[in-house]
Amino acid sequence: MSRARYRKRRIWGLVASILLVAVLVFTNETMWQPAVPSPTPTGTPSGKAAELLNTLPIKGRAPKTGYARTQFGDGWAVTAGCDTRNIILHRDLKDPIVGDGCKVLSGTLDDPYTGKTIVFTRGASTSDAVQIDHVVALSNAWQTGAQQLAPDKRVALANDPLELLAVDGPANQQKLDGDAATWLPSNKAFRCQYVARQIAVKAKYSLWVTVAEHDAMLRVLSLCPAQELPSA
Repeated sequence: MSRARYRKRRIWGLVASILLVAVLVFTNETMWQPAVPSPTPTGTPSGKAAELLNTLPIKGRAPKTGYARTQFGDGWAVTAGCDTRNIILHRDLKDPIVGDGCKVLSGTLDDPYTGKTIVFTRGASTSDAVQIDHVVALSNAWQTGAQQLAPDKRVALANDPLELLAVDGPANQQKLDGDAATWLPSNKAFRCQYVARQIAVKAKYSLWVTVAEHDAMLRVLSLCPAQELPSA
């Protein structure tokens, strides 16, 4: 065989090898699929309350300057014709009776804050017996990061079932804007769940805790280290 023919055969062999590699690469789907990013946790946090507490930033309270209830929406939001207050009443009361416009007319509340049983009847002089508490008081939320949230995010916070509980009216009035360092439910059996709910809300909306608040939460959870976070 002449040197010219030998060289030609080597060139064609090299070309064939390159084409074979190209075919194998382009027919391997997994090599050309875009990388799928790891899922980012969204929605309501889950797991142990004490573990999540350790992830919350600890800072001092920001000034209350600019705070108003309207920073979190003009009253309760309306979803599918029902306002948030009546949605929570329907969730938390036993045997609720509902009238026109989704209004809860009556029911019975096993109050988590006091441990009392409260018979709820809608009326001008009776409705306040059961109130809807923002577990993380809105003014507390404002001073621990909520003023940095977009307005629609603040409205979502104020109407999030995770943030809301139907409770004894006088107990809610006593709490005002207190955090865990200044107010806890008199019903000690509920304190772990209460603190866990505050932690879940703060984590979900990127809020922080103060040193005193963090330490108070930690003291409560030291009695219930396995306390899970609420789902809603």
